[in-house]
Amino acid sequence: MVACGDEAAGFEEVDDVESIRVPSRPGKAEIDPLLGEHDHLVVSGTDADLAAVVVRLLRKDAVSGVSVGFVPSSPDSSVAALWGLPKTPLQALALALRGEVDPVPLIRDDVGGVLVGRGQLRMVRGVAYADEQVALRGAAAAIEVTPDPGGPGMAVRVVKGTIFKRPSTLYSRAFQIGCIPTRPVRDDVVYERAVNKWTWYRHTEDLRLVRGAV
Repeated sequence: MVACGDEAAGFEEVDDVESIRVPSRPGKAEIDPLLGEHDHLVVSGTDADLAAVVVRLLRKDAVSGVSVGFVPSSPDSSVAALWGLPKTPLQALALALRGEVDPVPLIRDDVGGVLVGRGQLRMVRGVAYADEQVALRGAAAAIEVTPDPGGPGMAVRVVKGTIFKRPSTLYSRAFQIGCIPTRPVRDDVVYERAVNKWTWYRHTEDLRLVRGAV
C-alpha cells in the first residue's frame, strides 16, 4: 500500500499489507520503482494523492497493466463519493485489497495532469464547449467536471450563480474553454498559474479502479 502524507491512514500492523509511506502527491522517485514490481497498488491518501500516482501510471504507460485501490483519508473525497467507495478506512482497505476491478473513465488535461475526482473553474467568463455542444457563452459562477461512467466519459456541470437559472449538465468526451485568466482546480489542488484556455478529455484507456464487491 502506498500511504501518502501524514494524514494517510496507518495500516502497518494489518496482516498481509505491505505499507510504503511516501510524501503527499508523490512523484517519479517514489512511484516509478513500484511499477515494475506490482500489478496492483493501493493508495491511501487524498484525491490529489491518487491523481499523482495515476499520473505516474500514465507516464510509464502502465494504466492498462496496473489496478488501483483507494483508501480515502478524507470523508469529503470526491472520488469516494463518485464511485461509491466505503467511508470507513478499514472497509475501504478491505475493498481496495480484495475487491473487483471495475474500469472507470480516466480524464486528462492538456498540461500533463489527470482528473480522478472533481475539477473546477471558478468565477469564469468565456466560451466553452462539451464536444460540439456550447457549454458556456458568457459568465458562470463555476464549471465542475467529473468522470462519468454512463455516457461518453465526462459530466460537465455549469453553475450560473443566479436563482433564475438552474445548473445545467452536459455529457461529453472532451471539454474545452477559452476565457479570461483563471486558475483551474484539479482534485482540490489549485493550478500553479492562471490560464486563458483549458481542456479536459477522456483518455483512450480506462483507469482500472477497484470498486466491485469483495
